[in-house]
Parts: sequence; C-alpha cells; structure tokens
Amino acid sequence: MEQLNALVYERLWLPSRRKVAVTAAPRVMSEWFLREYTAADAVVGPELHHVAVGRRRYFTGLLAGPAPGRDVLQEVLGAVADVGVVSSSSPVDQLLVPCCKEVYVVSRESTKSAKLPRDKYPKPLIFHDGRLAFLPTPAAMLAFFLFLPLGVILSVIRINIGIVLPYKINFVAGAIFGVRFRTSGLRAPPADGKRRRGVLYVCTHRTLVDPIMLTTALQKPVPALTYSLSRLSEVIAPIKTVRLTRDRARDAETMSRLLKQGDLAVCPEGTTCREPYLLRFSPLFAELADDMEPVALDAQVTTLYGTTASGHKWLDPVAFFANPVPSYRVEFLGAVPREWTRAGGRTGVEVANWVQRRLGEALEFECTGLTRRDKYMMLAGNDGVVAK
Repeated sequence: MEQLNALVYERLWLPSRRKVAVTAAPRVMSEWFLREYTAADAVVGPELHHVAVGRRRYFTGLLAGPAPGRDVLQEVLGAVADVGVVSSSSPVDQLLVPCCKEVYVVSRESTKSAKLPRDKYPKPLIFHDGRLAFLPTPAAMLAFFLFLPLGVILSVIRINIGIVLPYKINFVAGAIFGVRFRTSGLRAPPADGKRRRGVLYVCTHRTLVDPIMLTTALQKPVPALTYSLSRLSEVIAPIKTVRLTRDRARDAETMSRLLKQGDLAVCPEGTTCREPYLLRFSPLFAELADDMEPVALDAQVTTLYGTTASGHKWLDPVAFFANPVPSYRVEFLGAVPREWTRAGGRTGVEVANWVQRRLGEALEFECTGLTRRDKYMMLAGNDGVVAK
C-alpha cells in the first residue's frame, strides 16, 4: 500500500470497469492482496513450483516455467486494453505495452511524492502477518541477510539484559546495545499507605514484551495476565505471568486475587496489533478494579515484526530484539477518574470504551470493535484458542 501511486489509483484505476494487474512477482504471493485491497478482477504473473506431500502442497520457491507471455495476457484481457500503466523500470513493460491503446509511464520519483494517504485506502489495513517489516527488494534482502547473524547475537544479548540485570542497570545496558526506550508520565505512588488493593495497569498490546517494558519503566516487577504464551517465553520471563482461561468467572476470580496481592498488568485487547489501531477492549478488567491507570505502549521496528498469528510465537521476542534499533515508548496517562469507574456508576463496557478512547488519543491510534477472534480467523483460519 505504501508503494501505491495515489494519482494512478484515483484517476485511472478506480474509474475502470475491469481491472487486470500484471506482476513480475509470483502470482500466489500477490493475487490475494491485489484482489482484496485494490479490487483487481484478474492477476497475471509467474507461477511457483510446488511439490505434493500427501494431501498438502509445498512451494519450493522456484518458478514453474517462464513468465506468462502476451498470449496469456490477451486471453485474460479478452481484447486490447483501453489504458495501461507501467513503471519506468518494470520487467513487465514489454508484455503490457503492445496490449494497450494508451500507455502511461510512472516513475518511482513520482510515486514517492504521490503516496496514497492511509485514510484513502480501499479498506482499513489492520491485520497482516509475516515477519518482514520492509519492502524486500534485492538490495534490501542482501543487506538483511548480511545483518541477520549480528541481529541474532544482539537479540540474545538484549534478552539476557532484561532477564539478568537489575532494573536500574538495564536502562543503560539496553541503550548501549541499541535499544531505544522512552517513558513519560510516571508519578510517585501515594505515601498514605491506605491502599488495600493494587493498581491495575491497563496497557495497549504491541508485542509480547509489553509487560516487561512496563516493569522496566516502573522499576519493579508487576505480574502480567496473558491469554497465550509459549512455554519458553513463560520460563525465561523475568516477571510472573498468569494465564487467563477465557472462563469469565474463573478469570475474574484470578484477577481479584492478584489485585489483593499488589499491582497487576493487563492488555484487554487480548492480542497484538501492528498497525495504528486499537482492538476492542474486554470489559472484564473494568468490572473488577476501580484503581486503574491506562498505559500507552508502542513498539517500532524497521526489519522484523515481533508478532505473529500463524508462526512460532516463541520467536516473537527474538525477532523484535533482532532489529537494528528496536524502540519502545511507555506513557503513563494517570489514574482513571472516579466518575469513569464502576464506583462512579458506569458499566464495565462504558469504562472499557473510555479507557480505549483515552489510549487511542494518546497514541493517535484509531479505535475499532474488532476482536482477537477476528484477527485469528483472518490470518490463521482459527479463533486463536489452542486446544489442550
């Protein structure tokens, strides 16, 4: 979407009655995106070779024969196209030009200056999977593979800094090894000592290391509630993690018991989201605590995403810290006003929606009603619940 030319898209592509996309990338890698997000009626591109093992097919990564020729394109078009748009450096130019009455050539420089704004996307781009956080051009992939061994070593060092070193030291040690960490809004705890229950820190969910970054900012360990966490992540986590069962009564009992013991961190979205959107907040946290503080967390990467829906979750922290300069922002937004709690007469849903809006405003994210189930049904084909 970031490479889509706004002028071409709005003036030529959208008004067309029938749209055919021609790509030098393997068709199976681009067809879903082109049909789903740009409303392409057909996609022409080279096919990938695959092998059958039992009932499954596996792609080898090799092309299955030469790229489609002019005869294939004409068969898809059915006639000569009225308008064709090509890139000044596209390898499909020779194939497309003879099949069009008019041809427009678009340079890369014009695309950079005419990017399609996010609010004009055909549909909101909220969920996507895969690890790469950059456009995989040949030069970019070469640089990535050259950096990858160093990235893995840096990731191991950075993870061990968070596990082994005390909170007062890991700030400096992390910065030395390239981790950018910024916190703001932290206030001193009340000195009256009358608090009978802990504070519930309500956090946005960007990666699996959100609770660890929260405890680093607070300079003290705070237990975290999780919905799904790999056994390896649970073992190496420097803080206590408590699994929720999705049984409302049992989870409410667990949260109430932990709040009596001290502070607690929860991510009511129930899953991570990479894009600047907030998923629907579960109201369970609002029904059990009145002493709450929203915490806006945001993670930025340049090479690898530290989240996945269909891949190996135990690799999430490794991937995040393997970025050249991973960065985290932790902003404390202050206690939820009493009039916006259950004690102030609000329902749990009203409190949850207010907290979601407050966090969305702080991060400049858009609030949605999408859930964890929506994400996993789109990306992994399941509801995100792992059977025992």
